[in-house]
Amino acid sequence: MEKLKQRWNITSNFQLVVIFIVFAITGSTSAYLSKPVLGWMGLTKDVISLWLYYPLYIILIFPIYQVLLISFGFIFGQFKFFWEFEKKMLRSLGLGFLFK
Repeated sequence: MEKLKQRWNITSNFQLVVIFIVFAITGSTSAYLSKPVLGWMGLTKDVISLWLYYPLYIILIFPIYQVLLISFGFIFGQFKFFWEFEKKMLRSLGLGFLFK
């Protein structure tokens, strides 16, 4: 845990626990919200092939996750950490031009 705290520049165990909670809530919520969003778009398992539905479902999770990560980070008082984490993650995916 000390390596992780040092890597993320975190000072307390409490902050680390809060960050883990935010990651858990964000992941679960983004997966939960993706199905209704696909349904709202008219893309259900009955309408399109499962070979198309599940890749769309997984692709849709990504932008929902990004928005929720910042939102929950703000709610839990860790906006600065998650904003920096978000920028680093998007840069590693080749989307760093969004933050210039």
